Amino acid sequence: MTTTRQFQLDRILTIGARPETVFSFFTDSARWAAWWGAGSSIEARPGGQVRIVHPGGVEVSGVVLDLQPPERIVFTYGYVSGSPIPPGGSTVTIRVAAHAEGTQLHLTHAFDSEQQHAAHVQGWRYQLSLFANAVANLVNADATSVVDRWFGAWNDADAEARRQTLSQLSGGDIRFRDRFSRADGLDELDAHLEATRRFMPGVTLQRSGDVRHCQGSALVDWVATRNGAPWSSGTNIFAFGPDGRIQAVTGFWK
Repeated sequence: MTTTRQFQLDRILTIGARPETVFSFFTDSARWAAWWGAGSSIEARPGGQVRIVHPGGVEVSGVVLDLQPPERIVFTYGYVSGSPIPPGGSTVTIRVAAHAEGTQLHLTHAFDSEQQHAAHVQGWRYQLSLFANAVANLVNADATSVVDRWFGAWNDADAEARRQTLSQLSGGDIRFRDRFSRADGLDELDAHLEATRRFMPGVTLQRSGDVRHCQGSALVDWVATRNGAPWSSGTNIFAFGPDGRIQAVTGFWK
């Protein structure tokens, strides 16, 4: 479906999630509301009703014009009040495609006037940030458990069990950087953990405080004890992939 509207706003972003996961936020009302706001809903079928409730109670209505999961959705977009866009007065097209980092999303909002276009540039920048976070929060819902298992692997004296845990958490192409190491891939990381146990005996790591997550990256404080006594502390930055597994970790020592 094409549009003849003269003014067009385009936004392209890459999201660390599979296309099917990303697209589900356009077809499931609960997930739709997760990035638009409470009370928002969508009937995921051609002719289905679209409802968006912005902060302050400002409402947008629309109709689904085209739906091709998990690749494309088109719907009209207009304000219930009639201003600045009347119901049916603009068209939103969202296209989703697989990308090396997960999914590339291309949003096009077509308007009848430059004033309407200008009024929505920052709005879409903001709204798609909420969207990317909502998707990442779903993909990485187990981030705290993953992080705790990561630190547990550093403390595990069983080489086979440690290797299995690292493989489950990260796959084979993980990258790790800190003051004392640069490990590329599972084999190097596993060897580094073994060396850590040998050269720093009695050291135990654990998370300190909550995991702070934003769009696939997590900031995690940690503490280390040696033979039960405080020894060191620091912060790790975790980068998660589209499957929720760890792609890279960078460690900072205090």
